Amino acid sequence: MRYAAVLFDLFDTLVRFDRQRMPEIQINGKTVRSSAGMLHAILRTHAPHIELEACYEALSASWREAERLRALDHREVAAPVRFAHFFQTLGLDEAALPPGFGLSLIDAHRGALGRAAEFPAHHGPLLRRLAERYRLAVVSNFDYTPTALDILERAGVTDLFRTIVVSDEVGWRKPRRDIFDAALSRLGVRAEESLFVGDRADMDVLGAQQIGMDAAWINRDREKLPAGVAPPTYEIRDLGELAGILGVGSSI
Repeated sequence: MRYAAVLFDLFDTLVRFDRQRMPEIQINGKTVRSSAGMLHAILRTHAPHIELEACYEALSASWREAERLRALDHREVAAPVRFAHFFQTLGLDEAALPPGFGLSLIDAHRGALGRAAEFPAHHGPLLRRLAERYRLAVVSNFDYTPTALDILERAGVTDLFRTIVVSDEVGWRKPRRDIFDAALSRLGVRAEESLFVGDRADMDVLGAQQIGMDAAWINRDREKLPAGVAPPTYEIRDLGELAGILGVGSSI
């Protein structure tokens, strides 16, 4: 076998995020999908003056600020830091709120995201066959490890992975090599004997290439490669195509 290990991105690779599964709320007369309604229900128990619209705007602002900071150097902005910005935007002193109050909001947000993650039926059998031959890992850019673990547990595949590495734990996001190195170290394999599978050319393909790892790019929409990214080792439209590439038979 050419590879000893296969590493996977999580969102839009192993699972697909379906925003239509997020809770529906009305904001300024418009229907939006967001966890803000769930967060507002918790928030109003200690800050009843905060309106739903303000909660939604603060949640959106915290996401935009986190994305701005991540773009600077690919350092992860963990969920507690993001929600500290959320409280600040609302003019609330988090320290004056009950202990664990911020975590209760993060967990509510986690639940909404987890329910919006769809695990395609053919992915499970494929992963089980791969696990018989290869060391498997998940390497995900995400700000809260429990969310990633919940999603994989819901899918019933957690036990198939030797390690699950999420950027909030490492502190750095793909394409930084730090997160890849952490996963490879835990697997006990070298980059050159591993394959990385992901849907983002600028994060997954580039990150893998920078440390000498082969990459399989899930390019569902036949997008062009971004500037500065070399063609991946494999380009596929669906995760099921790995079955033929890795010699484990059809997965669909």
